[in-house]
Amino acid sequence: GIEACATAHNWARQLSEIGHDVRLISPGYVKPFVRRGAKNDATDAAAICEAVIRPNMRFVPIKSREDQAFLMLHRARCLLVRQRTMAACAFRSHLAEYGVIVA
Repeated sequence: GIEACATAHNWARQLSEIGHDVRLISPGYVKPFVRRGAKNDATDAAAICEAVIRPNMRFVPIKSREDQAFLMLHRARCLLVRQRTMAACAFRSHLAEYGVIVA
C-alpha cells in the first residue's frame, strides 16, 4: 500500500512491473488510522498498513504515463490562464490609479 501523493503513481508503476500488487490509498482514507503523536514516516507507514488491510477500503487507480501527461498539460494551461487573468487585472488597477479606466 502507498499513500497517493505526488510520486505515488510512478512508484506504483515501477513496483507493478517487477511483480508487486500495488494499491494506492487516498490520504483522506489514511488519516483516520494515524495514531496520536508526532507526524512522521513511521506513524504514516503504520496508518497505511492498517488502512490497506481493511476489507471495504477504496483504492485509487494507478494512472498511466499518458494520463499523467494529459492532466499535467491541463494543470499547466489552467495556471497560465490564471496568471494571464491576474496580470490583466493588475494592469487595469495600475491604470485606474492614474484615472485611466479600461473595461
